[in-house]
Amino acid sequence: MIRILIVEDEKPISDLILWNLTKAGYCCTCAYDGLEAADILEDRRFDLIILDVMLPHISGYELMEYIRSLEIPVIFLTAKSSLEDRMKGLTSGAEDYMVKPFEIVELLARVNIVLRRYRKAERCLKFRDIAVDVENQRVTRDGREIVLTPKELELLELLMRNRNITLFRERIYEEIWGAEYSVESRTLDLHIQRLRRKLGLEESIKTVFKVGYRMEDTDEVSV
Repeated sequence: MIRILIVEDEKPISDLILWNLTKAGYCCTCAYDGLEAADILEDRRFDLIILDVMLPHISGYELMEYIRSLEIPVIFLTAKSSLEDRMKGLTSGAEDYMVKPFEIVELLARVNIVLRRYRKAERCLKFRDIAVDVENQRVTRDGREIVLTPKELELLELLMRNRNITLFRERIYEEIWGAEYSVESRTLDLHIQRLRRKLGLEESIKTVFKVGYRMEDTDEVSV
């Protein structure tokens, strides 16, 4: 399982990130100041760090000096929004820089992108009796291979990585088709219909009226 360290001193924000990343299938640990984060990093290995800049004891920029030697990708998440701060964050070695306030769906998307870049995204995704071998692009249901088109497979991966989270149509279009969503297009709806039919997901892929879609696992706590 992918392990993420959340370094954020504002507990409500930390809790929000923790809850959503955990729902998305990641194993998360929280630190509330720079020294605590440094201590945790001495003993444990992580695949990604989400890092605030303005932290007690040690700032995010100072902590970044230590993290850089560990070769762990970092996403800065901070209220510091000036161009100078953005440049400082990115040139310090961070993979991405997000400014508060932020949308949790955007953070999830950026986490996925950074993990893919480092090839640390999970190689096997599972949802009930469905398994996706990401590396070999192979899908099975109850051990039997199911043939999907490339776009169907990409869409299934996106839904599985974000289970129990509503995905806006605009975000799905941008990630899967690399284009802006058009209200006249039926492409997404048709792909969803085929996934439901091929994998028996009629009750699991929910339509969120006028918003988008959500892969819902009733065995987990609902959003």
